[in-house]
Amino acid sequence: MAWDLSVDLIKATVQLEQPVGDGSRTVGTGFLISDPTPGGKPRTILVTAAHVFEKMPAMSAKIGYRVQGKDGVWRFDPTTLKIRDGDHPLWVKHPTRDVAAMEVEAPPEFVKAAIPINYLAQDDTFNRYNLGPGDEMMALGFPRGLSANPAGFPILRAGRVASYPLAPATSFPTFLMDFSVFPGNSGGPVFMAEGARRRPGSNQTQEVQFVAGLLTQQVELSGERLEIGIVTHAKFIRETLALLDKLPGATVTQAKAGKTVKGDPPMPPATPAVAISATAMAASR
Repeated sequence: MAWDLSVDLIKATVQLEQPVGDGSRTVGTGFLISDPTPGGKPRTILVTAAHVFEKMPAMSAKIGYRVQGKDGVWRFDPTTLKIRDGDHPLWVKHPTRDVAAMEVEAPPEFVKAAIPINYLAQDDTFNRYNLGPGDEMMALGFPRGLSANPAGFPILRAGRVASYPLAPATSFPTFLMDFSVFPGNSGGPVFMAEGARRRPGSNQTQEVQFVAGLLTQQVELSGERLEIGIVTHAKFIRETLALLDKLPGATVTQAKAGKTVKGDPPMPPATPAVAISATAMAASR
């Protein structure tokens, strides 16, 4: 496979967290997209579920960047991300869906790692590849604040599409995935990275690599988790990104490497959160 979306998305996915007064923290997942301005200026956008930011009351959060040393070893390097200016949110929210986006000034390694916007699924993507129930997709996130290792890389999960039909997104804005979802997963990318899928009506194979959407909810009924995730289509990520172009004088938020919250050392990424608010509960869509 010439290009591996799973590895690239792992590099582009970050933990978002905000300490809570009782010593616990609110945790969510976000990922970076490269989306130039209408004038062609490079721009790095952080995408997550809107409720992740909404459940963070303070003006700043931490974004879990990672740094690779000269010896090749990665280390967790969370930095401060301003998400509010007083009572004014610095992110834009989709008017009807649980999607948020904000422009960030990321370290050079993460600017390079940001996923090009053209890898977000379009309205016809599911039909073009003849995708449906039973097809496997993957998701990245930080369940209960856990990471894959002390360097802060996200945990990769896999599950099968559990609903039908999947398109059009205007009629079916979300779809179901059969896999366990935990607080901390919200906002993580859901994607397909298949190297040899048969073309519809042909014996030829093709690479199928695209971001299908982001995880926004888990299904819970009468207090019981059903181990089903709800994915919001990438169409609504695209629409949220378009809202950034309508802002008067786009403001870049500062999230530079090496600037952590004074007096609040970063909690090790492999430590489970005591309190979490990263996945909304829902009995239905």
